[in-house]
Amino acid sequence: MRRSALALCLALLAPAMPPVSAQTFSVPVVYKKLPNGLRVVISENHAAPVVVVELMYRIGFRIEPKGRTGFAHLFEHLMFQGSEHVAKFEHVKIVNENGGTLNGSTRFDHTNYFEVMPSNALELALWLEADRMKSLKITPETLKNQQDVVSEEVRVNVLNQPYGAFEWLGLPQKANTNWYNAHNFYGDLAELEAANLDDVKTFYDTYYAPNNAVLVVSGDTTADEVMKLAEKHFGAIPQRALPARPDIKEPPQTAEKSFSESDKLARTPAVAFGYHLPERMTKEFFALSLLDPLLVSDESAKLYQALIKENQIASNVTGGFNYGLGNNFDYNGPMLYTFRVDYRPDLTGADVLKVVDKVITAIQEHGITDDELKQAKVNFRSSFLENLESQAGFGRADLLAALALYDDNPNRINTILTDLDAVTASDVQQAAKKYLVPVNRTTIDRRPGGGQ
Repeated sequence: MRRSALALCLALLAPAMPPVSAQTFSVPVVYKKLPNGLRVVISENHAAPVVVVELMYRIGFRIEPKGRTGFAHLFEHLMFQGSEHVAKFEHVKIVNENGGTLNGSTRFDHTNYFEVMPSNALELALWLEADRMKSLKITPETLKNQQDVVSEEVRVNVLNQPYGAFEWLGLPQKANTNWYNAHNFYGDLAELEAANLDDVKTFYDTYYAPNNAVLVVSGDTTADEVMKLAEKHFGAIPQRALPARPDIKEPPQTAEKSFSESDKLARTPAVAFGYHLPERMTKEFFALSLLDPLLVSDESAKLYQALIKENQIASNVTGGFNYGLGNNFDYNGPMLYTFRVDYRPDLTGADVLKVVDKVITAIQEHGITDDELKQAKVNFRSSFLENLESQAGFGRADLLAALALYDDNPNRINTILTDLDAVTASDVQQAAKKYLVPVNRTTIDRRPGGGQ
């Protein structure tokens, strides 16, 4: 998750990109697979002597085994505890001493690890990642240590925090009915503490396999160089038999769900609500992706104007797809379009929703204007391109990894803006009518003290 204890601040700066249209936008992509099933994506960018190396494994908290909640996140920590040729925490030390930075995160459908390195340290980064893919060292001591670290992280970031991450951790548990989409992603402390060495080794042997992963190298290199090094360091790692993917389908919601919760640490109330989204990469998905910046982006957005400027009932409004854990494209299963509103203590969450529904009803009945559609496309395009170049190009590598892992098509990066440009105002209106309705919504009203 984004709150990893290993999170490091990236200091490398990416070059600014000039305005780009969907017609001229193009990311160079080479996509190949090794005989052991490892997917390899290379994207050359010689603007700076920097490379991003990312390994994305198809195991996130959504599909971790029942009875072992928190395992995906636990492994994000265990992967830094040493491997056959790299001592405990030496991975971090080696990267830093060679002028690089690194991170790891756990998301709905994947766990990823990456290094941003000077381009002359490319092979070093690949060697480090290959060593822990094939020979992670897990001892009783490191397991106990990291169980304690993760348990403390849960206490610090959730249990002892106002609101308890209710908008991105609590809401899916209320909105979904399939266990895989509705369990405690951070992990039940009792289950985390009960994990034994055999459980952990089985998890590693099952999911940390080359045929369950994508390797992306983006930046100042060539496809020939990357493939030679990938074959050298990863080619001999044997593929493994992967388990059948669990059924993560979510049945349609047929009635609005509303919950009120008390929060002894909160000083002011906040309401979180989410709508089940259409399947990723569909026409309706792209239509709502364009509606999103019109609803929640900046002070000009419709919900900001209605809730804060006009009615003065809220102090903050945020939202988005995959809220708090990623973006519109880096997941592969049921997802919520989530909002959080911090509002006045003399009101209730129901008062907030009345204003929200008024804004959405206007869109459903009257649609959006051509100028609004144009502005939404400009906003989305700007955000999309900015994300690609964020963190010295990590954003590009991460999107390529997700598209390779979930779509088997990293070149999809070059058609996303075209798909968005094809969306009409009518498409947006129809998607709002279908999905942004109360029966498709779940709400948690989080109030200080004893609640209501």
